[in-house]
Order: sequence, then C-alpha cells, then structure tokens
Amino acid sequence: MSRPLDVNTRKHEEANQASWEACKGALSGAFKWGVASAMLGGLGYAVSPMYRGFTIQFKVYIQMSGMVLGGMLEADHRIREYEKTMRMRRRIAADQAMWKQFEETYGKDEDDE
Repeated sequence: MSRPLDVNTRKHEEANQASWEACKGALSGAFKWGVASAMLGGLGYAVSPMYRGFTIQFKVYIQMSGMVLGGMLEADHRIREYEKTMRMRRRIAADQAMWKQFEETYGKDEDDE
C-alpha cells in the first residue's frame, strides 16, 4: 500500500524540482536578454532618430518583449536539460537494479572479489 504513495511523492518532488529549474532559467534568461535589450535600446537611442521618436510605452514594450523571449527560451532549455538528466538517472538506477538482481541470482564473479 505504501508503494504508490512513494511513487506519487517522488513524482511530486521531481515536478517541484523541474518547476524550480524552469523558474531559475526564466529569471536568468530574462536578466541576460534584458541587459542585451537595454544595450540595444541605448544604441538605438544614440544612433537612430526614429528610435528616439518612439514613445516611452513602446520602448518599454520592446524591452519587455526581449526579456520575456529570453525568459521563455532559457526556461525551456533548462527544463529540457533537467528532463535529460532525470532520464539518465532513471536509466542508471534501472541498470544497477538489473545487475544487482543478476548478482543475487547467479552470484558474483570470483574475479571481482
């Protein structure tokens, strides 16, 4: 009876860790892309008379668009890396369990001792 609870708890913890990883990615991506957008905005202000003519609301919109795009891209990248890591950990755990069962069934090799 406790087995399904353990599986559900583990899945909940993995989902919680994945969401934190995505949040960290979103924050770092928004920061990096926000800095890049601000630098491009400063360059646009210095060089382009058209950019200087934009309203402050539109300039803020451009800045926010860069930050949102960066946050989404980095969050997606981090969550994919997390999923890849979890798949690898599960595969390693399954292989270790298979070898443990094999050794229990057939015994250890004399050369390993």
